[in-house]
Amino acid sequence: MIEREWREASDLRTSRIALALVLLSAAVLRLWAIDRGIPYAIPVDEPEIVERAFNMMRSGSLHPHFFDYPGLSLYLQLVVSIARFVAGAITGEWGSLAQAAPSSFYLWGRVTTALIGAATVLLVYHIGMRWGARHALLAAGLMAVLQLHVRYSHYVLTDTPLTFFVALSFLLSLVAHERGTLSSFAVAGAASGLAAATKYNGGVALLMPVIACWMTYPLAPGRVKTILATVAASVAAFLLCAPYTVLDLPAFLDSFARLANQYRTATVGESLWVLYLKYLVRHAFGWPAMLLALGGMGLGFVRLVRGPGRVRWMLAIIFPVVYYTMLTTQKIVFARYLLPLTPSVCLLAATGVVSGVSLLRRYEIPRAPRTALIAGLTIAALLPPVIMSIRTDRDMARSSTVDQAYSWILQNIPAGASIVLERRAVLLPPAQYRASYVPQLRRKTYEELRQEGIEYLVANSEAYGSSLTAPQKNPADYNDYMRIFSQSRELQTIAPSPDQPGPEFRIFKVVP
Repeated sequence: MIEREWREASDLRTSRIALALVLLSAAVLRLWAIDRGIPYAIPVDEPEIVERAFNMMRSGSLHPHFFDYPGLSLYLQLVVSIARFVAGAITGEWGSLAQAAPSSFYLWGRVTTALIGAATVLLVYHIGMRWGARHALLAAGLMAVLQLHVRYSHYVLTDTPLTFFVALSFLLSLVAHERGTLSSFAVAGAASGLAAATKYNGGVALLMPVIACWMTYPLAPGRVKTILATVAASVAAFLLCAPYTVLDLPAFLDSFARLANQYRTATVGESLWVLYLKYLVRHAFGWPAMLLALGGMGLGFVRLVRGPGRVRWMLAIIFPVVYYTMLTTQKIVFARYLLPLTPSVCLLAATGVVSGVSLLRRYEIPRAPRTALIAGLTIAALLPPVIMSIRTDRDMARSSTVDQAYSWILQNIPAGASIVLERRAVLLPPAQYRASYVPQLRRKTYEELRQEGIEYLVANSEAYGSSLTAPQKNPADYNDYMRIFSQSRELQTIAPSPDQPGPEFRIFKVVP
């Protein structure tokens, strides 16, 4: 008979008020300053989703002509774009598709992502209930305030939806283990297919329903048959949400090979095992929660050997271990790549607190000290992420040098001017300016810029800073920049301050 005693904690009473406060906190943190930078300070990957969805809506074609992401995020934003367009038409913003601009669609897309992020917190809660109510509330609370998840729930990127579908795969795998039916495992497999259709590496989530199936005994349909159905459901869900990986197979394979080569050949300065651990500590959990998660993982390995609840502990451990290992083989590194393993790490941190302290009962330590210890560890786990998240949201809400630079350009540079800007920190309206973006201005000589008809230059300290502050290390870069700066006429310098964060901008007029 399938094991039904999968909850550990004796207290299984759910506090609806506490859960509501956790979900409200999650939503507030993710919606705070949600409109930051629209339309002039858009992260580099956001247009790949928002503007492609907008173009699909305008063209009527479901072919994204883009395979860096599989397709589900694009189709989700297509639905959001259609809803936004209809709302705009009703309120009189535009009278035709031709009148709509992509910049009007970012906010709705971001709000959708933020709500998906908050919904992930609810999934973590239901996962945690397989251990107990206290585990569930602490795991959900940690997920709600996790700075890394809060930050990237503000943008239309694939990582937040991927985290949602990974958590959904985890939860449905637990449900399938409890029910022991072929259909429940197939549904869990389909969820992993949706994760893969959001981002290719989401396919690792298929491990969870397959392992749950293999460890569930007895199964009326049989293990092999159930596993095949689970895999088939995963593949079907992927193809349904990313159909052009087959319908335009050569383009998909060509793009996939290019991506694989980039991830394999990029240069990294230090051990990725160490680097990603630093990201987890500095940008997500802080040391207390991270150490508690490692303690929870250690407890999980013990339970894998001794029981009870081997299946749920295996699912809690296997995905983060495999996914983290996979990340360390890819040489393009971003902190947000860690997001899919955060639901499991939040759960492990919660088990490190609640289950770890519960072990003290065998030493006849009274309930009051144990309760106080749980409260203290809970505060220690939650406080650093809370501080980091609030600080991040406050910084996002503040006026920055990017805002000032954008305003100054609109007010002082005439329409139709040709401008070259370093990086993509300030995006100018294409209908108003002939703008181009380069990694560094020094890549071209001043004479080349002049011959190309460039009228204005916008230098960004994120590009030129190291060259000017340490000329002895990069004398050639320093000289290149100084030649450009000295031959141009400087119009404005916008420097950061404690009240106005951001890079320094220097705006020049090219002298004819």
